[in-house]
Amino acid sequence: MAALARIEAAAIPIIVLLTLLSSSEGRDHLVGGKSDAWNIPAASSNPDALNRWASRSRFLIGDSLVWKYDGSKDSVLQVSKRDYVTCNTSSPIEKHVDGDTKVTLPRSGPYYFISGAEGHCRKGQKLIVVVLSERHSRRISVSPAPSPAEIEGPATAPAPASGAGALRVGAVVAAMVVGGILAVV
Repeated sequence: MAALARIEAAAIPIIVLLTLLSSSEGRDHLVGGKSDAWNIPAASSNPDALNRWASRSRFLIGDSLVWKYDGSKDSVLQVSKRDYVTCNTSSPIEKHVDGDTKVTLPRSGPYYFISGAEGHCRKGQKLIVVVLSERHSRRISVSPAPSPAEIEGPATAPAPASGAGALRVGAVVAAMVVGGILAVV
């Protein structure tokens, strides 16, 4: 009976470990990597600086983008691909004007953002973010996110995976831990 109690007591940390392995919280990404990045790119700098930053970053489902800007002078508009290309501000999917905007990325695929301030988008104040599907993991994946230039044709994203890979990893870890506990008992 005492051996069974020790196994039951050891099972609680294993369950906690498996829960941590199978779940992941999204990360916050400060747009452009700095608090003053949401602005018109300087003529001498790269006009595509925000998209270069995004192409070097990895965005997964549940991550969030964070913008810091002067809400009295600018805004962040989430738009369709067509409105992104044409800098059309008249029919955004979402409009943010608070100066401290946080947008959660709930699905895989491309997201398009432009400035709502007159003329800013045409001067380069816009951003494409590509969110990877669930089958890409921070623990396993090493390739960078596709660049905006690699996005062609209709905006499609890979179908989400079932997450069975994480469950298999968790089951293997649990089996190893339980095996070690039983060997001790």
